[in-house]
Amino acid sequence: MNARHVRNLPGLYVARISRVASIGVALAMLCLANLTRAQQEAKAATAGITNPLIEQRADPWCMRHTDGFYYFTATVPEYDRIELRRAKTVAGLADAEVKVVWRKHDSGPMSYHIWAPEIHHVDGTWYIYFAASRADDIWAIRMYALECAAANPLAGEWIEKGQLKTDWESFSLDATTFTHRGSRYLVWAQKDPNIRGNTNLYIAKMDSPWSIASPQVMITKPEYPWEQILFWVNEGPAALIRNGRVFLSYSASGTNHNYCMGLLTADADADLLDAASWKKSPVPVFKSCEVNSQYGPGHNSFTVTPDGKTDLLVYHARNYKEIQGDPLNNPDRHTRVQPFGWNVDGTPDFDEPVPDGPLP
Repeated sequence: MNARHVRNLPGLYVARISRVASIGVALAMLCLANLTRAQQEAKAATAGITNPLIEQRADPWCMRHTDGFYYFTATVPEYDRIELRRAKTVAGLADAEVKVVWRKHDSGPMSYHIWAPEIHHVDGTWYIYFAASRADDIWAIRMYALECAAANPLAGEWIEKGQLKTDWESFSLDATTFTHRGSRYLVWAQKDPNIRGNTNLYIAKMDSPWSIASPQVMITKPEYPWEQILFWVNEGPAALIRNGRVFLSYSASGTNHNYCMGLLTADADADLLDAASWKKSPVPVFKSCEVNSQYGPGHNSFTVTPDGKTDLLVYHARNYKEIQGDPLNNPDRHTRVQPFGWNVDGTPDFDEPVPDGPLP
């Protein structure tokens, strides 16, 4: 290197740093523009949604079918029937026609506490999973299935397929189903009579849309303090498969302002029937927000905007904290909806419950 090169080094470094800085600024502006564009697209996709979306509908289940309709069902405060509604947009569900597709029996099984229905489309046929008890034994909660072969489940006949049997007879509810790598799974909440607590979450493979084939495996039980307030509860599972992982959200604790959401995560290549495949968040991922006056958010489902680009969290919550009497007798768990994003590590970021009113 000669003297001329040595004299030019400072200028070369300055020029190079300037170019790098310019590239960095340009990349930052591009990222900001992309973020702003994504935010604008998300806002446009959720235009018209006002929370609460549907009042006095707890445990909401919302799915977008291949026919372009959103199908919605939830627990009604009378605990006596199952309703369906559908619309081309999530916002449209608020005023959509409501069809009662099934009512409780007068006595015997399925005659009391009709809870947490979910609608699923399995191999070309519609199914509703729900929990129910008996009028003469109101806490004998068990899981049941209904079937409808019509293209439009609001117009077809629903047939009772009986109880979803598990490995033992005990308090059980909140059945959900999903497919992964060619296998269909059932996940639900159940009381194990041999251990302390109210309900744990279990998973099993299904051999028909109303029965399980494999032994059930417990994948979580209430173990953290936030899962053990009032009751030791893990319930209301919902599956979300993204970014090479299988996520299961669930709800914990009693149904007042302490109710909140937890999250289980398994690698997409893992054996989902191995309890060790599931890792649990040590903290709730969605909980009450005093600032936004939202209390006890939980028992959620997942759907997407019509363009498929924005993920939506559908859940229930109250807009006040203090409840008179048993929270289960309080009807004001309203259905709410909000978009959610993703953390850099590929996990969902639910943020916090937004305040009542049009989505921001």
